[in-house]
Amino acid sequence: MKNSFTENLLSWYYSRHRDMPWRGEKDPYKVWLSEVMLQQTQVETVKPYYKKWLERFPTPSHVAVATEDEVLKLWEGLGYYARVRNFQKACQWIHEKNAGKVPKDSQKFKNLKGVGNYIHAAVRSIVYNEVIPVIDGNVKRVISRIIELNSPPSKSISTIKRFLEIQISQNSPGDFNQALMDLGSTVCKPRNPKCNDCKLSSNCNSYMNNTVDKYPFSEKKKTIPHYNVGVGIIWKGNQILISKRPADVMLGGLWEFPGGKCGPNEELAHCVKREIKEELDIAVTVVEKLKSLKHAYTHFTIELTPFHCQFLKGTPKNLGCVDHRWINPSEIKNYPFPKANHKFFNQIPESNPCTYLV
Repeated sequence: MKNSFTENLLSWYYSRHRDMPWRGEKDPYKVWLSEVMLQQTQVETVKPYYKKWLERFPTPSHVAVATEDEVLKLWEGLGYYARVRNFQKACQWIHEKNAGKVPKDSQKFKNLKGVGNYIHAAVRSIVYNEVIPVIDGNVKRVISRIIELNSPPSKSISTIKRFLEIQISQNSPGDFNQALMDLGSTVCKPRNPKCNDCKLSSNCNSYMNNTVDKYPFSEKKKTIPHYNVGVGIIWKGNQILISKRPADVMLGGLWEFPGGKCGPNEELAHCVKREIKEELDIAVTVVEKLKSLKHAYTHFTIELTPFHCQFLKGTPKNLGCVDHRWINPSEIKNYPFPKANHKFFNQIPESNPCTYLV
């Protein structure tokens, strides 16, 4: 199958591949950046972020010397923020220990913070022509259908890897890897795959046996939990209080309005007062409930309700956060916030509404 499969795949790729700003790029920093951004994120979403990033941070050293807030602000909206925190740490090592150059040595590159098997294989095959197969969600799906893999892909990585190691182009491994990812994204889709438009249909066992709808075998889906979350827009004069999340938690390093998950049978207003006390050790009066909003994360969903709150007493302490600041509402745009917080920014006035609501 090797010649037919590989030749058909590359033939399709060279005639049909998508136009992307990083395609054809051989600068390891730029290819690495694109692959980090593309993890769990659609190509069209990444394109403008990639362009803006390189305008602001054209080299690893530019990333290294930037503040965390600057880096997170430019990443704001892409999600999975651990990616960019790790990327900055890797760039700091490059700046300080490797003269600002991405390591040419394969193992040194793999040892960088956040560079796992996928990133390593993608960058090394594209930039240096190393014969290493890439395995991502798209590739798993394509190969599951090609070979009729009778188990969930996540439990059969070794089988998929063996197949790819046999099939991968020795001359153009980067093109081979990108071709498979493109095919999975545009043709061999999770639903309604375009089998009649697939150049690999003659190499695909599930197509030949009319079993495409059976593959890939799915994992048992877990119930996605839902949480009610209350947050406080805390006013002191015409300023509001924001806090910064610890680096080792979800959405780490981002700024937010203090608050958290409601306990069983807990009223939202009580939740907000409790969370603010636990996080910052200050007392507030909950003044007005604002419009609730819904937001979905990968593994859970929330209904978030913001409240205008009036500061009463106490000196803010970083108990459940790593930093806090009093800012003017107009300054919100200068700080990186989770996307859920952005959804109620339009409900925040320029001056303190609590003075006439109490």
